[in-house]
Amino acid sequence: MNNNSLLRADKELAELYQRHADLVYRLCYIYLKNPVDAEDAVQSVFLKLIKSQTVFNDHEHEKAWLIATTQNYCKDILKHWWKTRRVALDALPEVSSWNGEDPPRKVLSKMLSLPEKYKTVLYLYYFEEYSVKEISAMLGQKESTIQTQLSRGRKRLKLDLGGTYLE
Repeated sequence: MNNNSLLRADKELAELYQRHADLVYRLCYIYLKNPVDAEDAVQSVFLKLIKSQTVFNDHEHEKAWLIATTQNYCKDILKHWWKTRRVALDALPEVSSWNGEDPPRKVLSKMLSLPEKYKTVLYLYYFEEYSVKEISAMLGQKESTIQTQLSRGRKRLKLDLGGTYLE
């Protein structure tokens, strides 16, 4: 590889990072619930991208690859032995102790406590504004499965919130 192709590859990678770093960070934060761990995970996901040398068909293919890789990486981190035996020093207080909390933050904090299958589809649907069809393609699941997970996730979230924010 000559210097010109390396510069072009670096520029393309920088553009790809600019387009998707926020999405990858938010997904990492949803899974890991810690900003420092999320930042580390973003770096690791993009390092995997560099090492894989995957060629993408379009921007949606990039996003789908990054979302799937991010999910898998975060799941691996959460399964790691040291992650299950440590406590974050900057852990958020219980939602009930937040005074004057605005509803979106309360909803997001409760959503983070849902099982993984619900929080992922709820996040992609409501915060990233993907359609059921797009989420289905990204996660490699049937549309009916995504719809069921959205419905069940909403019900659990409503119960957790005491039925106040989703009515």
